[in-house]
Amino acid sequence: MAVSKRTRANGAASRERILDAAAEIAGERGYEGTSISLVCERSGLPASSIYWHFRDKDELIAAVIDRSFTRWTAMLDTADPVAEGLGGERRFHVAMQHTGAAIARFPDFLRLGLMLILERRPEEPTARGRFLEVRGEAADRTRAVYRAMFHDLGGDDVEALVTLTLALADGLFVAHEVGEVDLGAAFDLLATAVLGAADQLRSSASSRHAGTPPSDPHRPGPSR
Repeated sequence: MAVSKRTRANGAASRERILDAAAEIAGERGYEGTSISLVCERSGLPASSIYWHFRDKDELIAAVIDRSFTRWTAMLDTADPVAEGLGGERRFHVAMQHTGAAIARFPDFLRLGLMLILERRPEEPTARGRFLEVRGEAADRTRAVYRAMFHDLGGDDVEALVTLTLALADGLFVAHEVGEVDLGAAFDLLATAVLGAADQLRSSASSRHAGTPPSDPHRPGPSR
């Protein structure tokens, strides 16, 4: 029994070393530049150890994405003491800051996923498919929050806010990667953008229901 436990512990530790090495290399060289031989060199483990855990490089990168996303969601699900006792828009701002900080701490799923999407590989690899799955899960989480928070908006408007949030998050992450922004602070601005967009969607919906076109702040008024 002790030997079995030790073997499992050693196997788990080796798997983590492999994932750490693969994440570092893929972050530096992209999917195509990552190879089993480089992972062996970086992790200090033989190829046989890597193939014991993963069928191929594609499955390995998918596991990196999955581990990072799992850690990110776990941090999101941990209560932020700063948000306790807050309500409304202030709580939303703090939650968004927490979301950005969590991405900064566990960025691999987004970093590698965006690489895979932008590479437009002719055959969709397992890793790319896994990123699309976790992106869908992130969208579902965002959608659930927005449905509760913006309950006065219709389904299409909520979807528009979800799309806006994911797009802005992608852009802010890229800015973070080149050293331009702190993600926690940047996601506070993202919260402001979402709240402003929600107000605009409400205004447009009210105008449609009233049978009048929405006002255009840039349209000149009637001549006098």
